[in-house]
Amino acid sequence: MARQSIVFDKFSKIETLIFDVDGVWTDGSLQVTESGELLRTMNSKDGYAGRRAVLAGYNMIIISGGHSKGVEDRLTKLGMKEVHISIRDKMQLFSEMVESGKLDPETTLYMGDDLPDCKVLKAVYLSCCPKDAVPEIIDTCEYVSPYEGGRGCVRDVIERVMRSQNKW
Repeated sequence: MARQSIVFDKFSKIETLIFDVDGVWTDGSLQVTESGELLRTMNSKDGYAGRRAVLAGYNMIIISGGHSKGVEDRLTKLGMKEVHISIRDKMQLFSEMVESGKLDPETTLYMGDDLPDCKVLKAVYLSCCPKDAVPEIIDTCEYVSPYEGGRGCVRDVIERVMRSQNKW
């Protein structure tokens, strides 16, 4: 119980929230059209919380290994200025953002669900994942959302951050 309360205290120090897309903003499933296009489903409640976080002044960043113009457009329309897709080395991009002053790891939360997220999860102040993340990621993270990817985990962490700072 003490560990859990320490983690919840960490939400109050967050200024930057970084999210993976597939398995976090989406449930990780892909629909493949006859033309080979990949379609993803996103939760509108996660989008609502993301928009509120942007309007409240949080630094919202997306780092995804996947490529989807539709996902990029959706997140940009929510007001996110840093939407990075088709990123093969997430840690390299994260390090570049730290070096350029775009973020401070000591006030940053990262939410990921699979092995490509592991290095960044270990480099941030608060590591988070959805409850259906792969076991290695669950073992790495300080906070495991009670919600699955694409099913409210994004809103869960955004709301925890904002509530802890009386901004919700």
